[in-house]
Amino acid sequence: MPTVADAVGRTLAALGVGHAFGVVGSGNFQVTNALRAGGVPFTATRHEAGAATMADAYARMSGSVAVLSVHQGCGLTNAATGICEAAKSRTPLLVLAAEATGATSNFAMDQPGFARSVGAVAERVHSGPFAVADTVRAWQTARDDRRTVVLNLPLDVQGLAVDGALAAPGPPPPPAIPAAAAVAELAALFRSAARPVIVAGRGARHAGPALRRLGEATGSLLATSAVANGLFHGDPYALGISGGFASPTTARLISEADLIVGFGCALNMWTMRHGRLIGPDAKVAQVDVDGAALGLHRPVHLGVVGDSAATADALLTSLGGERPGYRTPEVAEAIATRARWNDEPIEDLSTDGRIDPRILSRDLDKLLPPERVVAIDSGNFMGYPSAYLRVPDEYGFCFTQAFQSIGLGLSTAIGAALARRDRFPVLAAGDGGFLMSIAELETAVRLGLPLLCVIYNDAAYGAEIHHFGPEADLATVVFPDTDIAALAKGFGAEGLTVRQPSDLHGVTRWLESNPSTPLVVDAKIVSDGGSWWLAEAFKGH
Repeated sequence: MPTVADAVGRTLAALGVGHAFGVVGSGNFQVTNALRAGGVPFTATRHEAGAATMADAYARMSGSVAVLSVHQGCGLTNAATGICEAAKSRTPLLVLAAEATGATSNFAMDQPGFARSVGAVAERVHSGPFAVADTVRAWQTARDDRRTVVLNLPLDVQGLAVDGALAAPGPPPPPAIPAAAAVAELAALFRSAARPVIVAGRGARHAGPALRRLGEATGSLLATSAVANGLFHGDPYALGISGGFASPTTARLISEADLIVGFGCALNMWTMRHGRLIGPDAKVAQVDVDGAALGLHRPVHLGVVGDSAATADALLTSLGGERPGYRTPEVAEAIATRARWNDEPIEDLSTDGRIDPRILSRDLDKLLPPERVVAIDSGNFMGYPSAYLRVPDEYGFCFTQAFQSIGLGLSTAIGAALARRDRFPVLAAGDGGFLMSIAELETAVRLGLPLLCVIYNDAAYGAEIHHFGPEADLATVVFPDTDIAALAKGFGAEGLTVRQPSDLHGVTRWLESNPSTPLVVDAKIVSDGGSWWLAEAFKGH
């Protein structure tokens, strides 16, 4: 007769979870093997922090619920930052956490309270008879509510016998249909607008086709928040990312809009540059499935509770015919020639020993295969790859930045690469974040991933350098130069040092070799004096 641990693993396998990640110890050994026996791929990582972020990235890029498996107590706390990032991002992630049941155990702690403290939903398997039902409930919460759920598995319950079949879960809930009156009000705003802009966020990543149709019908320009980057790729009226990463042309066109409508988008300080992208006479509307999100970051003239795709479809029915709106030949020309940072002239700041990060990013964009999935770590450098590296769609850009932690990039890239094996994986990270998480480079090597790791190495925590300025005592945030390429070779990866554009020929040679191991590019970058997006960001801190 199967045990509770067996039942949990087999149930999740039958429900179709996509991939599991973790560090296996005594408390999660059996449940992890039950997942594997049920056909769920499992990736063993070098640290629970890496496992949590890999699972987060996998779920984001695959669209399926992912699993994180951790030991009781310290295994769970080691994963805290990754779990918090996933929870803040509404990632459908299920954390299987073994749980100590004796108060005298070294591993004993308040795991449900811990889960809630980082924004996750706390659940528990209570007994043998309820093991399957408890597991299905936790999975459905992750899938249907797009929540990160910590399912605690008490050690004294895991070994109990289970005698019961899998209860079929209910179907996903239908999309939230907006109220007819709200649709009519939003349609009226579109009709009266001469220069409308649609900004899509995380909550609208599924709604790209509907929003493209709405943009065409209303004459709207199309932009995204950073996490939805790529959603409108290829559309002649797509502006790219709104906010701190926006090019001067994109920022100008958004700021001159007379209507801005956020679909599944918080319209927060990052996306709206602290409100400076909203013109003084512009109307602002927001569409979200969560009513509490409406107007949370800034006042809106109209809030609509509804699914982004369903709302766009309802608007198309209400509006009738098309109108030119903002889609003039002059605007089309401006977007085609200047909407991307790659189109802006660059005063090259490179020196004999260090490369301008803009030149580095621009040249890499030309070198790399277009069908790519790009993962971005956090730090002073992050605007360059975000702005310069094109992605084919919303599944080509993985941005684990809701908690603003450095050090998540490498694991993000691994999880994204496993979710999108049809694409070329790219990591962009700073030296600080990469060194913080470098243990997972061994995981990438072991998996045989042809992962390009581009390290923007300024031998410092660059954000703090520029935040506090040259007059401050910066000894705590600068470091001796590290030979990251040599470290990479020690893990079994390939390493390349880049100090000037011609050094990037090494990337071309690696690409031509049909690689099956990562290449770590140690790019020694020149100081930019504080990146443009960072200047915007620090106005809010």
